[in-house]
Amino acid sequence: MVKICALGAASQDVFLSGHQIVSSKDESGKLIEAFPLGAKIDIENIVFSTGGGATNAAVTFARQNIESSFIGRIGNDMAGTAIINELDKDHIDTSKVIYDPNLGTQYSTVLLSESGERSILIYRGAAHGHKASDYEEIDFSNFDWLYVSSFAGSMDALDVIFSHAKRQGIKIAFNPGDGELIKINLLKPLLEDVEILIVNKQEAAQIVEGQTMDELIRHAVNFVPVVVISDGPNGVTATDGKTIVEAGMYDDVPVIDRTGAGDAFGSGFLSQWSQGKSLKDSIIFASANSTSVVNKIGAKSGILEFGVKLHDMPINEKQF
Repeated sequence: MVKICALGAASQDVFLSGHQIVSSKDESGKLIEAFPLGAKIDIENIVFSTGGGATNAAVTFARQNIESSFIGRIGNDMAGTAIINELDKDHIDTSKVIYDPNLGTQYSTVLLSESGERSILIYRGAAHGHKASDYEEIDFSNFDWLYVSSFAGSMDALDVIFSHAKRQGIKIAFNPGDGELIKINLLKPLLEDVEILIVNKQEAAQIVEGQTMDELIRHAVNFVPVVVISDGPNGVTATDGKTIVEAGMYDDVPVIDRTGAGDAFGSGFLSQWSQGKSLKDSIIFASANSTSVVNKIGAKSGILEFGVKLHDMPINEKQF
């Protein structure tokens, strides 16, 4: 059985929705959610869930018959307990979780409009407290892969993790966040230890030069062996340096909630690639996993189970 450890954020999430939570556009055309100061906004639905890029990924791995672990920082509080209990349901190993002695667990309040767009109020807490010393004594040798999501820009901690993994022969799939991308001069050297880079088009353009998906993917593969670049409803382009796969949307389904869609895609890809599936098949499952997630409220409820039947999708494979 493949063994993957997901590292990064864990969060307690509460989703609020109702007809009074609506999105509109400001004078610049930007989509916004606005409420009069002091107003009471009626909520018709409330859903408690857990999120965070690493825990979302860990659930994908567990549901795809992979021995899954999670390592990240949480607080000694009710939200932290809820996260551990949720991961226990999917038999995810949380024995190496780091408990912050001062900060609380990350907590998000998600305001959902009827269009599926959302605004998120976030208390970052322990999820922004990563330290290099937290990871210096952790032994990664029992894993085949590390799936590393956003570390809130804690580059020293990432450097320790990546160095340990390389020394122990562990492969890394990396889905960097804004905190890493704004430190591009520190991010690029880390890519030397990365096997798979998973980013969207805007993020890829921050790392390499290029305007089109084809340009970006060809430049990015000079840094890492496998590159996966998504472009929202326009689909995804991926390469392993031998072939290039271009895919459209898996299904044009109504979007209920976009939370966790990117996590479902990235972890969905690795869940198949790590088990020897082809680039094309890994992209199909990743797309299906992401599509299923946006059709449910919360980041985990739509994550696909092992053995799910998939259908064909618009996809093209060509030589690199």
